[in-house]
Amino acid sequence: MPVVTITGPRQSGKTTLSRMAFPKKPYANLERPDVQAFAREDPRGFLAGYPDGAVIDEVQRVPDLLSYIQVRVDENHQPGEFILTGSQHFGLLASVTQSLAGRTAVFHLLPLGREEVERFPDPPRGLLDSILLGGYPRIHDRSLAPADWLPGYVATYVERDVRQVTNVGDLVAFQGFLKLAAGNIGQLLNLSALGSACGISHNTAKAWLSILETSYIAFRLPPLLRNLKKRLTRRPKLYFHDSGLACWLLGITTVEQLDLHPLRGALFECWVVSEVLKARLHHGLLERLFFYRDHKGQEVDLVIDTGSALLAAEMKSGKTVASDAFRSLSAFARLAAERIPETPLVDRVLVYGGEERQARTIGTVLPWNEVADFGWAPETAPRAIGGTLQAEKESDG
Repeated sequence: MPVVTITGPRQSGKTTLSRMAFPKKPYANLERPDVQAFAREDPRGFLAGYPDGAVIDEVQRVPDLLSYIQVRVDENHQPGEFILTGSQHFGLLASVTQSLAGRTAVFHLLPLGREEVERFPDPPRGLLDSILLGGYPRIHDRSLAPADWLPGYVATYVERDVRQVTNVGDLVAFQGFLKLAAGNIGQLLNLSALGSACGISHNTAKAWLSILETSYIAFRLPPLLRNLKKRLTRRPKLYFHDSGLACWLLGITTVEQLDLHPLRGALFECWVVSEVLKARLHHGLLERLFFYRDHKGQEVDLVIDTGSALLAAEMKSGKTVASDAFRSLSAFARLAAERIPETPLVDRVLVYGGEERQARTIGTVLPWNEVADFGWAPETAPRAIGGTLQAEKESDG
């Protein structure tokens, strides 16, 4: 492609990655008022200064520039001529879709995954440390305490990005909504209850949640519905892209607080789901992540559905595996075998807070510190560990 577009949350490393991957390309930052004014007032002159292309940061600041880039790349036909980055998903991709359709590859750069965090000199060693620190690169690069860095990050996000995405009149109420959203991670989304709790309407809560998604703070995990049962939960679950940010919004600043917090299990689940999401997006795969829950409350935390295969996962933050830990996964396996036999279940995975991996007949027991190494792409690396209903029947006698 003549253009590569990288989008993601602020401070996820888009600029650093782009400049390190393309060190010979000149760099232009449209956050700078003088550079932004030049690109807006004289786009042809601005692009003429980069005859061999450039890395252009925060390109959504001057959306009209994309039309001139379109003309330029159509004339040159040079692969990788421009590298564009931006933090506002909706504003950036709306402009890219309109002006650069068929001319750009779009990639999403989320905060660091565990395998990336481990490359720093002093990475977190324990599960709770990993959840608390999250994945924003600056925290690990400078060995900062999240409680020292995240307040400024949230303040900048609320005061600048939120106002640029939409007209939020009451920023204090929006900050309250942000904290309430963090308190609802891993739960079925109830916008009316969220709105009522912070004194806003259902429609306002819906609009504000879209802002959180647009700016890569939160995301919705949809339920798996196809070919299973009629009486299924149809509401999505809410998660944050970064567990460290969720912890800070909940007032959790130490490992001791996290260890005793009633949302410890939900935060662990959030951390695992976000790790799986990063693993897929950073390998160029579609998300295709779901959860399963029926009207009786039978639930599987995560289902990867590629259309030709399924992978089901449960999360337990405890360090030991209970005897009934695979109950929900086994029930889902039987249902999937009955309702969608054309789509095999390639594995059942129990992610837990311990550190011993076990390849059981019924499924894989995966320790938290191997989440990054696990193949979360059944469409590219199918496994047969506990993958069939027959294996489960043999195991159960």
